[in-house]
Amino acid sequence: MTASRSLRSPQGVSKQSYECVQKAARALGYVGNPLATSLSNRASDLIGVIVPSMTNAVFPEVLSGIAEEIEGTGLQPVFGVTEYDPEREYRIIRQMLSWRPAGLIVTGLDQPEETRALLRDADIPIVQIMDLDGDPVDCCVGISNFDAGKTMAEALLERGFRAFGYVGAVDVRARKRLDGFRYALAEHGLEFVSEKTTDAASSMVLGRRLTEEILLESPTLDCLYFSNDDMAAGGGFACMAQGISIPDAVAIVGFNGLEFVQALPCRMATSVSPRRGIGNRAAALIIARLGEKERPPAETTRLTPRIDLGAILRKE
Repeated sequence: MTASRSLRSPQGVSKQSYECVQKAARALGYVGNPLATSLSNRASDLIGVIVPSMTNAVFPEVLSGIAEEIEGTGLQPVFGVTEYDPEREYRIIRQMLSWRPAGLIVTGLDQPEETRALLRDADIPIVQIMDLDGDPVDCCVGISNFDAGKTMAEALLERGFRAFGYVGAVDVRARKRLDGFRYALAEHGLEFVSEKTTDAASSMVLGRRLTEEILLESPTLDCLYFSNDDMAAGGGFACMAQGISIPDAVAIVGFNGLEFVQALPCRMATSVSPRRGIGNRAAALIIARLGEKERPPAETTRLTPRIDLGAILRKE
C-alpha cells in the first residue's frame, strides 16, 4: 500500500519511503500511467495551466514559479496556450478537464460565461491569475491592473509630466491599466493628448512603428505610456532613431519590469510585476486545497507591482 501511495500520491507518504520506492521503480524501469489511473480515481496528478502566450516573456516566469512550487509533490504541470483567443481557451479548458486534473490555473478573469460555467462546475481547485479586477470563480492570485496604471500615472504626475500619450496592443489587462492611468489623469484635470492602439500582438517592432506615428501627430508629448515593456522598448528605439532624448524630451514608460529593460541604452520607467510570485502562490493554493474533504472558501491573494522610474529625474 505504501508503494502504491508513493507512486500515485507521494505527498501522503514520508520522504524516506518515497525515495525508497522511487529507487526500486527506477531499478525495475517502471513508468506509471497517471491518465489511466485517473479513469478509476477522482483525479490525475496533472495541474492544467492555461496562459495566453509563450512569446511574451512574462508567462515563462509565471510557469517557472508554478513548477518550482510543485517540485517534489508528484504533481505535474501540463500547459495550454490560447493566443488570446477565447474560443481556443474554451476548447483547451474543456479538453484538460476531460483528463481529470487535480486543479487548473487559468490566466485572467474575463472569460466568456460559457467558459466560466466550465470552471464553476469542474469540482476541482481553480486559481485564476494575473488580475484582481473582476469576479473569480474560485481562488485568485494577481494584481489590480487598474491600480497599477493609476499608481504609475500618479508617480509621473508628481514628477511634473503633463502631456501624455498612450501606445498599446489589445489586451484586457492592459486596457484595465489604461483605465487606471486615465482615471488618475482625470483627477488632475488632464486626459491623454493622443492614443495609438491596435489589434495586433504586442512587439518591439509594433511599438516602434506606433511611436513614430504618435510623435509625428503629437510632437509636444512629454511622456508615452505603453501597454508593456516590449512595446515601450520599441518606442525607445523610435525615439533614439530620431535623436529624441529619453527621458529628458520624452519619458518612455512600460509595464512588467522584464530583465532586458536594464540593458537598454536609455533606461525607461516600468512597473515590475511579481510574475514568479504569482506562479508560486497559485500552485501553493492548488496543493493546499487538494487534501480538503470539503471545498474550502475561495481565497484571493493580492500582490503589488513595484514602480521603477528608471532614469526619470524631472520634477517641476
